[in-house]
Amino acid sequence: MSTATEDVDLVGEEIAANVARAALFAALTGVFAYVSFQLPVTSVPFTLQVLGVFLAGVFLGPVWGAASMVLYVAAGAVGAPVFAYGSAGLGSLFGQWGGYLWSYPFAASLVGLGVHGAGDLADPGSVGLGRLVGAMTVGTVVIYAFGTVGYAVVGDVGLSTAVLAAAVPFVPAEAIKAAATVAIVRSDAVIAR
Repeated sequence: MSTATEDVDLVGEEIAANVARAALFAALTGVFAYVSFQLPVTSVPFTLQVLGVFLAGVFLGPVWGAASMVLYVAAGAVGAPVFAYGSAGLGSLFGQWGGYLWSYPFAASLVGLGVHGAGDLADPGSVGLGRLVGAMTVGTVVIYAFGTVGYAVVGDVGLSTAVLAAAVPFVPAEAIKAAATVAIVRSDAVIAR
């Protein structure tokens, strides 16, 4: 008696590869969160997390970039120490800086949409500089909007005070993170992949 067997893929190779990439960028964003320090003008910490958001959107596109950041936020929510200063838990998501964290999936999706459009993923190295910078600018606006509103609500301060504390001090740093993203996208090591 012989039995015929066939290989059955429970998950397609493309989906498995995208999940792995999403997990990689979520982990990278968690590593970037450990670069955290306090600016003297605000209680909001400076971190490199936004660089991870930019990179996820640029390299994974709108759907998987957002999925990566959902994975990142979920990991932190259940206790993985991946937020600023190695913090974790729901307290971080609903605390003074939580608005930034909630924004990351939306921002990564918009960055990905700005870079790749709604169709297939383009080679990020071939995307024009204006399109890259424009996409990251839109992502930054979304991050600041969520972060500022969250800071205002949780900190019980006015919106203008929140803008001065939660957005304005970080504008130069976001420009540097955007420049770093462009440099990474244009680097020979990435293009040679």
